[in-house]
Amino acid sequence: MVPSSLPSSSCTFLKGYRQFHPFLSVRFAPKPRNNLRSFVCKASWQELAGVLIFSAIPFTAVKAIANSPLGESLQRRMEERKKNFLDNSSKFKALVEKARKESFWYGEERPCWLGPIPYDYPAYLTGELPGDYGFDIAGLGKDPLILQRYFNFEILHARWAMLASVGALVPEMLDLFGTFHFVEPIWWRVGYSKLKGDTLDYLGIPGLHFAGSQGVVVIAICQAILMVGPEYARYCGIEALEPLGIYLPGDINYPGGALFDPLKLSENPKAFEELKVKEIKNGRLAMIAWLGFYIQAALTGKGPVQNLIEHISDPFHNNMLCTLGNFIKAVG
Repeated sequence: MVPSSLPSSSCTFLKGYRQFHPFLSVRFAPKPRNNLRSFVCKASWQELAGVLIFSAIPFTAVKAIANSPLGESLQRRMEERKKNFLDNSSKFKALVEKARKESFWYGEERPCWLGPIPYDYPAYLTGELPGDYGFDIAGLGKDPLILQRYFNFEILHARWAMLASVGALVPEMLDLFGTFHFVEPIWWRVGYSKLKGDTLDYLGIPGLHFAGSQGVVVIAICQAILMVGPEYARYCGIEALEPLGIYLPGDINYPGGALFDPLKLSENPKAFEELKVKEIKNGRLAMIAWLGFYIQAALTGKGPVQNLIEHISDPFHNNMLCTLGNFIKAVG
């Protein structure tokens, strides 16, 4: 509903925008109070308390074990073997340093972002970090401590972007190819449905919505509680699990051990250093891909797989320039 007080140009803009995006409904009137309550929380206090307690179980269980006689026994046993763990870890780190010096991807002779073109690369970027191509036109990495912090943030977001890309692409592919049908396979429509107050089913399984039947605020609180433990452990570093008797031989970004390296990919130091470079390169591509996902969703209202299929079927009419042109015509 568009208020009559809006200028005619605004009405024309909104009309064109809604024609181009039939899935959008522009409303300026406030939602009824009942709908607002459904958006925030549509559960009884008993259901809400149950969901919150369930979300707190992982972190609470870990703390309880760590402070119990079992946790003390596990930690004492780990301390007895820690000297051997440290010796093995030191030997492995020495092999890693040797492999890095011999690697094509590290050091002063590593590939840089302009390749053979002469360029005055920053002296503080020495090729010690995976994926260091000497690119820092804003000078963000002049301080070594800040540079390390930025790298920690980058690899964290890169891993999230790679996981999220799989989560966005796989359901849509399974649905399009008829392998498995989801109630809502398009990544952005899942959140849109939740904002409308719909109930979400996990993995597309009807009835599997322990927290999905709650409002957005409740789900946000549950997510925050669930993330307390992992984020606290990440903040504390590799020693965070030692109260449980778990020793991690690596560092904050590559903890290693049976828990974080079950496939034992780090046993070959040379291959492991190359895998670090491949990981950050693919993670950067995933972050850029997500920027594309956002733009595609805003312009077409479709999922990335559907956009790709349409582009392959008619690349001269289904491409970025044509889509932008149609968008400008619709809202112009």
